[in-house]
Amino acid sequence: MAFDSREVRLAAHVPTGLPVTPGVFRLTRSPVSGPVVVRNRWMAVTAAMRTLISGSAGPMPPYQVGEVMYGPAVGEVVASTDPDLAPGDWVRHGLGWREHAAVDAYRRIDPVSCAEEAMRHLGQGLTTYVGLRAAAEVRHGDTVLVTGAAGAVGGIAAPIARLLGAARVVGGTGSPGRAGHLGYDALYDRHTGGPADVAPDGVDAVLDTVGGHQLREAVELARPGARIALCGALAHQLGGDPAAVELDLMTLIGKRVTLRGFTAADHPDLHEEWYKLGLREPYTEIDGLDDAPRALIDLLAGRYVGGLVVRV
Repeated sequence: MAFDSREVRLAAHVPTGLPVTPGVFRLTRSPVSGPVVVRNRWMAVTAAMRTLISGSAGPMPPYQVGEVMYGPAVGEVVASTDPDLAPGDWVRHGLGWREHAAVDAYRRIDPVSCAEEAMRHLGQGLTTYVGLRAAAEVRHGDTVLVTGAAGAVGGIAAPIARLLGAARVVGGTGSPGRAGHLGYDALYDRHTGGPADVAPDGVDAVLDTVGGHQLREAVELARPGARIALCGALAHQLGGDPAAVELDLMTLIGKRVTLRGFTAADHPDLHEEWYKLGLREPYTEIDGLDDAPRALIDLLAGRYVGGLVVRV
């Protein structure tokens, strides 16, 4: 049985540094069939998709012009020849940006009835938790710095850092007013200030999603033995600083600073630990696949706080 599916395709690659516009996306219809077909109900929209739109090689395959875009989604099985799945079951998979998906890789989940439940499977809290616990190794009494504090990763970072023992949590964002309710002790505006404005006495742990000059300034603020978790490079992805960052090697050596790149997949032992915490991630819900491209454009412009999910 084939299902008529609306979907979003990429019409053109947009190099890093150039604006993403509505004309980059094309809404189409196609029949979908397969051993397992899922009716998507919610999908995640993330800043990392900006790199995929550029066509540049990276950790994930870039979007291809003319092809349906992809991303994390949750939905209900509507057709299945898989003996382990039946219509009515729910799964999490990687084929968002479409109403129906023929999936071959998925994880079974409990039924989802609202965006807040969807965020348990689509949010970035797990990445934040792994970054602070395993990569930045937050310890009792630490001063913790989070760049990109209002994003999907940074939006949940303050309560996690405190659970891990941090005494003070500070962050940087392009919208301090909108991020004021996220639990940070202090925030700096990346347009007009820097980490030294909120942590003049230095930092012990850093969760960096931005890179660029904010990472360089974090290294300068690092106390002896500081740990810096490298999660992203938004400053480059959004057309600001270059991907290559000049760091003072003597500072890194003299202060014995650790820089560690990571992904949540590196630490499967922490996944259940994170889910048991039951923390609510801040998010915005957008209704309808038609509005998903505009939602991504607005996300890249910094108009949301926390995660972003689209009800498909």
